[in-house]
Amino acid sequence: MKSKREGPRDGPTTIGDVTAQIAALSGMTVGELREKFLAVYGEPTRSSNKVYLRKKIAWKIQADAEGGLSQRALARIEELAPLAPIRWRPNLKDVQVPGVEEPKKETPRDPRLPPAGTVLTRVHKGQEHKVEFLADGFAYDGKRYSSLTQVARAITGTHWNGFLFMGLAGKKDGTEGTR
Repeated sequence: MKSKREGPRDGPTTIGDVTAQIAALSGMTVGELREKFLAVYGEPTRSSNKVYLRKKIAWKIQADAEGGLSQRALARIEELAPLAPIRWRPNLKDVQVPGVEEPKKETPRDPRLPPAGTVLTRVHKGQEHKVEFLADGFAYDGKRYSSLTQVARAITGTHWNGFLFMGLAGKKDGTEGTR
């Protein structure tokens, strides 16, 4: 039985050396594994997953020592690669098709809100509060807010559902709910 095998990159390597290198991986920190990954692969990794790094480095050490995948396996991978499902896709919001300008999508106004310009009055702890509904937000006490919840928080100092606080928590057709 041979104790050495010819590896494609490292020259003769004993099975004991490979086993010792792989065993040493289990005592390494994530930082040390990332450095080892850089040394073995020649490029840095984005991963900080200890188990993943150990497996990838161990596979590479074994592949370098014993030759990796056969030519037949590599040819089959090349043959099947175009048929493989895409796992990493770019975020479609970031993809721009040349020559095509995408129309801006307007967020529909919540049907529970009264028309812009409406002023609702709410009495809280004996004090009257007036909130003006704008086309793109709300005005209260000289300040602009993007949500009714923010207005309710400004009035009460605690978290409230803005629709509930203003008495608009009824049906989606704009009819007022029961209080």
